[in-house]
Amino acid sequence: MKKFQNITDKIAPSIIIAVLLMIWQILSMVNIIPKFMLPSPFEVVKAFVYDFPLLMEHTKITLLEAFLGLGLGIILGFAVAVVMDRFEYAYKMIYPVLVITQTIPTVAIAPLLVLWLGYGILPKITLIVMTSFFPITIGLLDGFRSADKDMLNLLKTMGATPFQNFIHVKLPGSLGYFFAGLRISVSYSIIGAVVAEWLGGFSGLGVYMTRVRKSYSFDKMFAVIFLISAISLLLMYLVKKIQKWCMVWEK
Repeated sequence: MKKFQNITDKIAPSIIIAVLLMIWQILSMVNIIPKFMLPSPFEVVKAFVYDFPLLMEHTKITLLEAFLGLGLGIILGFAVAVVMDRFEYAYKMIYPVLVITQTIPTVAIAPLLVLWLGYGILPKITLIVMTSFFPITIGLLDGFRSADKDMLNLLKTMGATPFQNFIHVKLPGSLGYFFAGLRISVSYSIIGAVVAEWLGGFSGLGVYMTRVRKSYSFDKMFAVIFLISAISLLLMYLVKKIQKWCMVWEK
């Protein structure tokens, strides 16, 4: 029964996607919406295949920006979370600022970063760091603060240092929170890179999207949208796999 339920859970999303694609194809065939505005799935696939080499070149740039920004976001988020957990006054000072930064739309800040930092890779990485480090920071902080109090008290009676408490209790206990934040941040990093590329740059999926939009090639626009979604889903899946490798005690 459980095996059947697992199979059903996996098939159900595929059925929904297939139905949506069929409806999309029918709408395109009967011209309810003009084809230049809503190309059929077949035309989108054809555009993807036709532009595949070019898309891969732009994908390399976007992934490079995303990974660099995400890596720096993880380092920054980890450092900020440790400081806020260790020092209460730092928590009271930093946490409200972190919340405020999340109320600023990325589309609004991106043009300013391009203006201040130019059209190179630096404004893209900066924007990705700004969008990706918050889930990491909050996830780790929640993990640190949910550490087993009894275990911490036991280590304290045994003369453990704060560093030993962190290494043996807080850090292992926060891994689940960290990976939950990382799954969000990894998708944010791709979106952040694309948004930054919209507003200035020479290559990347965002630049590609801008060019095909200006030429009204909406089949190519849909193709790159699905490619970005596929990349985000793949990265989230890889994060989940890495979590299983790192947290073997939860298998």
